[in-house]
Amino acid sequence: MSDATFTTPERAAMLEGLLQERYSCRGYLRQPVPRETIDAMLRMAQRTASWCNSQSWQVHVTGEAATQRLRDALLLHVMGHESKPDLDWPRYEGVYLQRRRECGFQLYNATGVARADAEAANRQRMENFRFFGAPHVLLVTTDAALGTYGAIDCGAYVNNFMLAARAHGLASIAQAALAAFPDFWRKHLDLPETRNVVCGISFGYEDAAHPANGFRTSRALVEHATQFVE
Repeated sequence: MSDATFTTPERAAMLEGLLQERYSCRGYLRQPVPRETIDAMLRMAQRTASWCNSQSWQVHVTGEAATQRLRDALLLHVMGHESKPDLDWPRYEGVYLQRRRECGFQLYNATGVARADAEAANRQRMENFRFFGAPHVLLVTTDAALGTYGAIDCGAYVNNFMLAARAHGLASIAQAALAAFPDFWRKHLDLPETRNVVCGISFGYEDAAHPANGFRTSRALVEHATQFVE
């Protein structure tokens, strides 16, 4: 289909629609995604812009059986090991901490977790390592020598892959939690020490009835994030 098929406003509306529809899905149906659909999403994400066209990302995508195998193994690993991410965790302060808390409280309210219930909160946290029940996981790594800009490139790839997923009627969630245990992934995916684990993306068909999918996060107004210089 040529670009001339749609007018510029129509193309803009299509992109805006995908951006509005995409959200962090935390409950999935067990139905696997056809390989040809995954291949199409990967081709779309591969068009991501990168620093000096370095295309800094490498990804591993799990099939249904591998997802279950890794899910079981990761849960055991997490219960017996401390997190040691390759990349430093961010320090949330001020408005960033407020936004993080808002998202967390929305999730807990949706899933019935009382704020003082540490046990229930931990159960919900562990859903990260169950991939929220998704049938597929995409793990994103970059060469450590590429430093900050390699990670930035990977962030752009992650966004484009999730938009591609939505364009194909799928849901996804980017998970920094999966990068908390890089040694696990090095062992199970035979990754060299020279590759930094950036994040994972769980994806599949959303379970619309799952309570964790019953809220949407807010966005700051454009004028709160933008300064025009004339």
